[in-house]
Amino acid sequence: MQDDARYLKRKVTAGSLDVHPTEKALVVHYEVEASILGERGGHMLGERKEGQKIIRVKSLSPSTDVGALAKKVVEECKLIPPSRVPQVEQLLYYLQNRKASPVEGKVEKKEKRTVRPRELTPFEGMELDEEASITRVEEYIELLYEGIPEKIRGSALLLQLARNPDNLEELLHNEAVLGALARVLREDWKQSVELATIIIYIFFCFSSFSQFHGVVSHYKIGALCMSVVEHELKRHDVWREELRKKNKACESAPENGSLRRDQDKAVRKYHGLLSKQEQLLRVSLYLLLNLAEDTRTELKMRNKNIVVLLVKVLERDDEELLVLVVSFLKKLSIFLENKNDMAEVDTVERLARLLPCDHEDLLNLTLRLLLNLSFDSGLRAKMVEVGLLPKLTALLGDENNRQVVLRILYHISIDDRFKGMFVYTDCIPQLMQMLYELGEEETEAELISICINLAANKRNAQLMCEGNGLKMLMKKALKIKDCLLMKMIRNISQHDGPIKPVFIDYVGDLAAEIRAEEEEEWVLECLGTLANLTIPDLDWELVLKEYNLVPYLKDRLKPGSAEDDLILEVVIMIGTVSMDDSCAAMLAKSGIIPALIELLNAQQEDDEFVCQIVYVFYQMVFHQATRDVIIKDTQAPAYLIDLMHDKNAEIRKVCDNTLDIIAL
Repeated sequence: MQDDARYLKRKVTAGSLDVHPTEKALVVHYEVEASILGERGGHMLGERKEGQKIIRVKSLSPSTDVGALAKKVVEECKLIPPSRVPQVEQLLYYLQNRKASPVEGKVEKKEKRTVRPRELTPFEGMELDEEASITRVEEYIELLYEGIPEKIRGSALLLQLARNPDNLEELLHNEAVLGALARVLREDWKQSVELATIIIYIFFCFSSFSQFHGVVSHYKIGALCMSVVEHELKRHDVWREELRKKNKACESAPENGSLRRDQDKAVRKYHGLLSKQEQLLRVSLYLLLNLAEDTRTELKMRNKNIVVLLVKVLERDDEELLVLVVSFLKKLSIFLENKNDMAEVDTVERLARLLPCDHEDLLNLTLRLLLNLSFDSGLRAKMVEVGLLPKLTALLGDENNRQVVLRILYHISIDDRFKGMFVYTDCIPQLMQMLYELGEEETEAELISICINLAANKRNAQLMCEGNGLKMLMKKALKIKDCLLMKMIRNISQHDGPIKPVFIDYVGDLAAEIRAEEEEEWVLECLGTLANLTIPDLDWELVLKEYNLVPYLKDRLKPGSAEDDLILEVVIMIGTVSMDDSCAAMLAKSGIIPALIELLNAQQEDDEFVCQIVYVFYQMVFHQATRDVIIKDTQAPAYLIDLMHDKNAEIRKVCDNTLDIIAL
């Protein structure tokens, strides 16, 4: 029968006209009848297929001339005969007066959010001087059975149709189209980059809509794209190696003009190949990114080393391709397994070269990927190792990315190994300036949190106090009673050397905040700051009397009177003021020592409490008056002897030193 078949006859018959249920559009139904005729014109084989075309008329408004628009629609759509102009006009009039559907707004909004790759630039031999028509799909399919140039032309015409979302449903119903395209891609993708790019772009158009993902997966296009990407990256390595050899040969004989010409030709060829390859990589990876919406599909990609391939593409310079790759890596990085894969290859090193950059989207995506990776301590260390700290600090001035940068820096500042490295950047002056510029009632959690971490380093704390730094911090903290800001001040106050004497001016302000009516968390930070001020010249007796602190300290020693953290700070505060002779005597007379022993009984399992209470006894036995009270009127020595056998070495050491002084 095939030998007798000579002619193909196609007949398109217009069907009914209707309005779209949700959009400002007309729906044209039609029927395609394909017949195979014998040499003598006899009917041998026939097939009928129904289809529809959607004609959007978004410009339709209450002031639109419906008659003129109807004529224009009929002129441009060959499926509607001129005799049906009145019917088109009637349908347009109905659309003009129909109330806007809430679904319509949602559809338009969703379409605006659809992310697509940058427009494909025409390749040599691919330029088309014709417009594709949905009614001629069968002709385009036939081209896919010819040579490579015809396949490129046929697939390019089908791509024109696929890029219009209205045509996707109809192309989907034509199984021959997608089947033929998938077959050509499988068989010929290595022969023509242009052909592979166009066909993958067609499937990408389907992958942009979740409801079509099953179709793309059915033809195993995702797995094919993985193979394409892997193969192209290997080809790129070969090209670079060839170019390196030519460069080396040219360098060894710079006077050889022939070698120089060969090198120039090789460079031009390399850039031409690179441009086409990056187009193919971009479309392939975009399709994979769309399919990765399904975590099961994403897991399959991970098993085929998608992370390794993506990180390798980070070497490229094409910004659109890099935006795509970094977006993909960012999506993958939220899963532990993918993050671990990224840790095993040089992801951070390759991302570091992208900072800073002028491409706003690429910069933001790179920072967000680094933020995801910075939750891993090993990757944080790698960020510091590759020199990202000064680069990130330089980006603090960028309003659009400041929050992300602060969060990455916060993660780096958690690690004690890296706190001191901030000294060698201008990070701390910038952070202090940001704190200064915050409104009087404002606080910013990320900003203050990183400052709290950095203040735990002595050199950082000194930088923070330079100029009027400490004065500004104290003024702001006391005014708005911000616990985080006071925690930062408390961390600054713990360092010996030139920092502590600066706090003498603020002892009164801090002591005034230690009252029962204040919030415990606020009092804890103020008390902790005071307890750090082990300054010999400070008259603690005057402070305790003027602000009537002894009753407060004694009341807070009762087990259960407050949170354990606050009670512990009270013990530390008593240890600090007990260095002063007259203070130690005042505290001993007030009955604080029995209260401490009672607390010791209640908290005997907590090493920190035990150690700090024993340290108070150690401070008090230095003074004759309090030493006599401890020896004669309390059970403290017996407790100290028992604690000599404690499993904690620090407690044993303090007990030993205290008993040595008592024995003198």
